[in-house]
Amino acid sequence: MSSVRYYSVAEEIFKKYPGYVRGVVLAYDVKNSPSPAELGAMLRQAEASVRERLNLDTLIEDPKIASWREAYRAFGAKPSEFRPSMEAMARRVLRNQELPLINALVDIGNILSLRHLVPTGGHAIDLLEQDLELRLASGQETFKPFDSEEIEHPLPGEVVFVEGNAVLTRRWTWRQSDRTLTLPTTTAIEYNVDGLPPVTQTEVETICSEVVELIQRFCGGRIRVEMLSAGNPRIRISE
Repeated sequence: MSSVRYYSVAEEIFKKYPGYVRGVVLAYDVKNSPSPAELGAMLRQAEASVRERLNLDTLIEDPKIASWREAYRAFGAKPSEFRPSMEAMARRVLRNQELPLINALVDIGNILSLRHLVPTGGHAIDLLEQDLELRLASGQETFKPFDSEEIEHPLPGEVVFVEGNAVLTRRWTWRQSDRTLTLPTTTAIEYNVDGLPPVTQTEVETICSEVVELIQRFCGGRIRVEMLSAGNPRIRISE
């Protein structure tokens, strides 16, 4: 990233979802790799903790899950059809399925999503060409899922994470495009840690600290943490 790039959350998001904050962990010069045994064990431990704390019959009653389901309804997405990322992972785990190990940077996000039941996911930013924004869709944006060749358009009013006019994640935390997938060759990444009440900014900051600790331990690099909130809606993400 040779030019200056910025990352913002639109004012309309904070107005529609009071108390929302997004922690952003930026890591540069990281060395991604298959997850070592220690990181794999952490993922299995996170899965076990979900099975100890939750069950399928009452999962949607958990306050952290319930708040996201309500947020999805507010922009027109049926949460029974489009599940927030951490709910989808928790459901797999509660069906006694193990999440696959993908690579260190991806698995770090999955571990913390399960550990805290807070959406925590990364986007490779090595090849970033435009600014990033979380906003409501106009419906004209384009989205290419990572597992499909079909080009989609988000629904007007849907919460989308975009680079310019290209959607990187549909329905806030639901599905990622192929544009910013975290690969073995990824050397720069940003993690989003999404806090909807009852999750507080303090909890988001704690999760960001855990992201930093795991990146440093397993991938190295230079790391900093930023916080996007109603009082600080824009940050610089280029070095």
